[in-house]
Amino acid sequence: MENIFNHWSELSSFPVLSTMTLVPLLAVVAIYFSKTSVAALRFGFIGALLNVMLSIYLLLIFDADKPGIHLVEQHHFLNLSYCVGVDGTNILFIPLAAILTLLALIYTLITRHRTDRLFIGCLVAYEAILIGAFAALNAMQFWLWSLAELVPVILLSIHAGTGQHRRSVIALFLQYWGSGLLMSLAGFLLLAFGLIDSEHPLTFDWLTLKHNNAYLNDETLVFILLFYAFAIRMALFPFHGWLPLLAEQGTVASAAIYLVGMKIGIYGVIRFILPMVPGVAEDWEGFVLTLSLISIFYGALLALMQINIRRLLSFAAISHTGMLMIGVFCFNAYGLEGSILLSITYGLASAGMLFSVGLIYERTRTAFIPRLGGLFDTNATIALLFMVSALSTMVMPGTPGFDAAHLLIEGTIEEQGWLIAIAILIGNVLAAAFMLRAFQQIFIATPKRKKQPLSSIYHPIQKERIITAIIVSLLIGMGFYTTPWLNFIDQEAAAMGELYPIHHQSEQALPLEEPLPQNQFPEPEPLNPEEATPDQQNPDGATPNE
Repeated sequence: MENIFNHWSELSSFPVLSTMTLVPLLAVVAIYFSKTSVAALRFGFIGALLNVMLSIYLLLIFDADKPGIHLVEQHHFLNLSYCVGVDGTNILFIPLAAILTLLALIYTLITRHRTDRLFIGCLVAYEAILIGAFAALNAMQFWLWSLAELVPVILLSIHAGTGQHRRSVIALFLQYWGSGLLMSLAGFLLLAFGLIDSEHPLTFDWLTLKHNNAYLNDETLVFILLFYAFAIRMALFPFHGWLPLLAEQGTVASAAIYLVGMKIGIYGVIRFILPMVPGVAEDWEGFVLTLSLISIFYGALLALMQINIRRLLSFAAISHTGMLMIGVFCFNAYGLEGSILLSITYGLASAGMLFSVGLIYERTRTAFIPRLGGLFDTNATIALLFMVSALSTMVMPGTPGFDAAHLLIEGTIEEQGWLIAIAILIGNVLAAAFMLRAFQQIFIATPKRKKQPLSSIYHPIQKERIITAIIVSLLIGMGFYTTPWLNFIDQEAAAMGELYPIHHQSEQALPLEEPLPQNQFPEPEPLNPEEATPDQQNPDGATPNE
């Protein structure tokens, strides 16, 4: 079998993924030792801009025509393992985290709401955590990054939140995320210790766990634990209770980064559930489908009832999550490809709406829809940002969501039939209803109550055009030229789609000694080295990996 597990030195002259994780961490250190908030903001911008440029470089050197993991960096010290890499599953999430961090810092510069060192340092640190989690190819490494994510989320919410009940919300948030972290830790431990009976050394390496999943004895329990944990992260019904409260009490800048953090839940399902326990995932397909459909309509109906725009957007995210999960559990290339691209679209578009709402809040000092209205004439740039972002979440033609939703619907019809596809489309109509209603009430309609006077703190220098230009250009550019972005995902989505027919036809996993059919990964090391052939013991003269 051809080895297409590419090492980073074959494609680039330096470890780009580790560098993208290290740059914001170095920026955090510089921010900590800076003497003024202006210097801290400069260090934050330097780190964010460097990572945006590195993410562009990452996309340029990624060979979309080759399946498998690219740009791998693997190091072992003591009994610990560090492994990162990218493929079609995570290649677009890393640039998304980089660009939204830069936009959050620009928003902070525009509003001057919080420019202290702690706030800026938490934003930049959150970027490093997200990139580290998305790039991790080690289950325990992924979990440790997820655990570290608690620190900036809590500090940002308590230190810079705008709500009156931030501490009680954080307590509820810790209950949700804490239980999710414990469940994911238990799931990963079961995956690793499941190989002990086969005399395989304990490891959390993703490739090793994937190739040796035939030896797992508690596959159903692993699925339940990991799905519970990732459902909390993605705010799928009924595990969504933390999101509306945190969105209402927190800051706009941090909420935009939370949106990328939510995508870790979707990514976790694709990375750690579908390839690890494929048979059980198929068995629980009906259960996940039911939760996803409830999430679509529950989120949409609750969004229609909201008078706080931040809560409206949080329930919109819950509705979108249900749609994404249906695509993931289609078990075919169309559904998976559509879900990944739609996740990127939702992340960028939702951030655009959050920034527009935040800029409105800075001018009116309210997030309540009845107190707004008639703002289009004085805030045309912000209205444009909100409208283009809303149209992207409504998967309108000319936005990247259109092609992504088309693929997702096609995959749903192939796997689930027309009824589920029609239900998704009805949910999308409801999404269009609450988005257009919100736009009409905020920017066009006459306010039902007396409007708040414009805040003297806000400096109407129209700097919001920077954020508007970046987000609108990205959304429209991707919408009219979607093919390159789909090319990044094609190979991995196709390989994942090929995995499930094999498991569907045979209830028994393939023996490790037999060649894996059309797998994009190299053959695993035999579990019993004494039974291996000389070629298996040392393929191509290379030192066997863990």
